Amino acid sequence: MIVYKSPAEIEKMRRAGRIVAGTIRAVLRAVAPGRTTKDLDRVAESYIREQGATPSFLGYGNPPFPASICTSLNDEIVHGIPSPKRVLREGDLLSLDFGAIWEGYHADAAVTVFVGDPPSDEAEKLVRVTREALEAGIAQIRPGGRLSDISHAIEQTALGAGFQVVREYVGHGIGRRLHEDPQIPNYGPPGRGPELRPGLVIAVEPMVNAGGWETVLRADQWTVATADGSLSAHFEHTIAVTEDGHEVLTVLD
Repeated sequence: MIVYKSPAEIEKMRRAGRIVAGTIRAVLRAVAPGRTTKDLDRVAESYIREQGATPSFLGYGNPPFPASICTSLNDEIVHGIPSPKRVLREGDLLSLDFGAIWEGYHADAAVTVFVGDPPSDEAEKLVRVTREALEAGIAQIRPGGRLSDISHAIEQTALGAGFQVVREYVGHGIGRRLHEDPQIPNYGPPGRGPELRPGLVIAVEPMVNAGGWETVLRADQWTVATADGSLSAHFEHTIAVTEDGHEVLTVLD
């Protein structure tokens, strides 16, 4: 069941979104060769708690996720677990996923960056296209549109650049729970699914692979990687449908 949010609820999610955006800025300043993914997790948790918020991911799921952010490297798509043994190296492709809870309401966002310079033109293109896919999906969010308009725009952007979108993991509604209805695939024809209405808040998150779309789940039961070992990128924003369009609640300055 889709839960539509009141203006007061969206204001709480707006505050959560600002905290997530601030966490991203703090963590990106810490990304450098020689740092560990656990270092980044400590920065994120400290920032989130200093704002009076709670990390969305810590203790989430079964088995409980053991960290405050997800840190996925190179062929890892999502849900990578921060570790003091994962040392960042020049040229790594690093996807970072963030969530924070403010007064009971979540916000969720993700970015993909390079540690130092991009390792190849293909890697640089993959990150650019994945960001463009997110922007294309967000551009479809307006009252009267259909949910799959978002999906279609994301897929067409990725396919047009010669990449594939992940099919087994999707975007989602968000609010009091981190994952709510509706699910938002990153592929499919337009004009289908629920009508977009004011009060709907969703997390749109294209996951784009340089190779095939197939995935594997690693032994830790969280980390998802590309089945063929190709690079993957991930971007995400939390967005509210408004009376005249949309508002990105996790916007970065």
